[in-house]
Amino acid sequence: MVGALAAAFGLSVAPAHAYIGPGAGFAVLGSFLVLFVTLVLAAFTLATWPLRYIVRLIRGRRAYSRSKAGRLIIVGLDGLDPRLAERMMDEGRLPNFARLREMGSYSRLQTTTPPLSPVAWSSFQTGVNPARHNIYDFLTRSLKTYLPALSSTEITPPRRRLRLGKYRIPLGRPGLRLLRRSKSFWSVLSEHGIWSTILRVPITFPPEKFSGLLLSAMCVPDLKGSQGTFCFFTTGDHDQLHTGGVRLPLERRGGQFLASIPGPPNPLSQNGAELSVPFTLTPHDGGATLRLCGQRIRLKVGEYSEWVRLTFKAGLGVKVSGICRFLLRCTQPQCELYATPINIDPERPAMPVSHPLTYAIYLSKLFGPFATLGLAEDTWALNERVIDDQAFLDQCYLIHDERERMFFDALAKTRRGVCACVFDATDRIQHMFYRYLDPRHPANAGKDTERHAGAIEDIYRRADDLVGRVIARLGEGDVLLVISDHGFRSFRRGVNLNSWLRREGYLALKDSGSSSGEWFESVDWDRTRAFAIGLAGIYLNRKGREERGIVTADEAEALRREIARKLSGLRDPETDEVAINQAFDTAQIYSGPYVGEAPDLIIGYNDGYRTSWEGAVGKVNDVIFDDNTRSWSGDHCIDPALVPGVLFCNRPIAAAQPRMVDIAATALDLFGVERPAYMDGRSLFADAAAETCDTSPEQEKAQA
Repeated sequence: MVGALAAAFGLSVAPAHAYIGPGAGFAVLGSFLVLFVTLVLAAFTLATWPLRYIVRLIRGRRAYSRSKAGRLIIVGLDGLDPRLAERMMDEGRLPNFARLREMGSYSRLQTTTPPLSPVAWSSFQTGVNPARHNIYDFLTRSLKTYLPALSSTEITPPRRRLRLGKYRIPLGRPGLRLLRRSKSFWSVLSEHGIWSTILRVPITFPPEKFSGLLLSAMCVPDLKGSQGTFCFFTTGDHDQLHTGGVRLPLERRGGQFLASIPGPPNPLSQNGAELSVPFTLTPHDGGATLRLCGQRIRLKVGEYSEWVRLTFKAGLGVKVSGICRFLLRCTQPQCELYATPINIDPERPAMPVSHPLTYAIYLSKLFGPFATLGLAEDTWALNERVIDDQAFLDQCYLIHDERERMFFDALAKTRRGVCACVFDATDRIQHMFYRYLDPRHPANAGKDTERHAGAIEDIYRRADDLVGRVIARLGEGDVLLVISDHGFRSFRRGVNLNSWLRREGYLALKDSGSSSGEWFESVDWDRTRAFAIGLAGIYLNRKGREERGIVTADEAEALRREIARKLSGLRDPETDEVAINQAFDTAQIYSGPYVGEAPDLIIGYNDGYRTSWEGAVGKVNDVIFDDNTRSWSGDHCIDPALVPGVLFCNRPIAAAQPRMVDIAATALDLFGVERPAYMDGRSLFADAAAETCDTSPEQEKAQA
């Protein structure tokens, strides 16, 4: 089903692992017509600019008359952990964070349940709990097939195609819809004439229309339609399989090597044949020369190339453009070449990655090509040892530098309103280098434990420098918020919930088997009452909800309580540690019109534990607890009480226990806009006795 859908859009589906480590994921649509539409809109924008400027000037004077701030600047540092930040501040190693604390305030920031980035950043932008924005994980499941689906985006193919010889030409545009519900605070501000520039906030793809600028982030696909598929070319063994990427042969021909870079399926082909770009690689002293698409690129061993444009020719004059970087690993005794996932080319976007469509083109013209993939740091390439620790860090900082340039450009040009940007390197580096902070981590076995021991503290100091440069640019009346969506803990041991559910009799396999493949292959749904998918939750196999559900409405509440009771306090027999602190009943912790879409239980793991790699992708076997030996050694998909975020502000705040869900209401309050009744959050500057919302689920759904 997923593959057929991808083929309809001319995009491929790689193995589905999503943010189980951001690797290969799910197809989303693309259209070669987007670039034409972009150019038309660009011409319209230029032609109408004087009139729009005058209207905006008049409207803006009225809109900002009620404001309590000239600008609201939000710096998001994904995953910045309060324990580490507090220690480094006390040691004098984060002077700008400490200065900001003295200027105004600092506190830990309550995250969401579960504390996953798509959930937390959705609550950040909407001011509501998950039952009102409908994002509970990176993944959800199909009610009909039980297969995974990306939780944030819905895809619908073009309704008709015209057959023309060997070509099939789409008639009409494919559909792409953001599944996050409720309004973002910048959309609400836009309705009141307040401008916002929003850069790389997760769960903003596809980009929504509002009065401002937006560059999408998490869940933007690569050109193949996955959440990131790398290529590894080698003259060595090429039969090995990789998670999150493909291993391909380099064919020796004289003094050169030949290969092709696989791209998206041909959108005009009847059989969806994969497009590709051939290249030649010629080694020489200290490096090699890469020739492709009429370009000649000099590569040095161990150094990334600049972004290289790849042009895939579909036929009938249709071309699809993407960009990637290359890393020459070695030329002797084997020749090895790594290529990053093929990002959508921001200068020639195959699908919209910004609002307006021209904003990505503007940024590309101003700064050159940049990463557009939602999860651009290639964690699976490091997990699979296709790149090493240093190459991963180099990649993270190249992307971070791009983000800084765009942010400071936006900050200089946003004179009033909101300027917000989320930086990812703090999250990605902690995921991959946490083992250096945990001497007993299983992932340390056989790996260096000294060379990059300071990698996490280095990115914290880099974040501190960023904050210092923002403070230097503050004007009178500006409000600065520096926030993180969650903290971090070690991930030493995995828990396969599906294996546990099978052992306890809640999940059954066909033919009395003892194991299954990925995504519940061989699961007997006619005898299965509960199953786990993704990183956060357990679903009951509900009659009338799932296609082959067997749990009745009368049985569901008792079954939830029973499973929650057994899982809360579950101990790891090998370590005798508590692995699961609590299983949360979502019917008790959420309130909103989409509570019925939530997992029935959210699992609050203890420090050191998380969903196992196999359990997250629907594998069932006899192993419930196992060591995590991957480089992905730190995580936050655990008990939310253990991983709060941080909140710094250059003004004192009134809230005693600030929450991620309060940021949206704070933004509205600072610009004199009344908080919508459905919002759960309150302004950080408002008195705690502010009025509560009292709306029915039907009203909430209509407002959302």
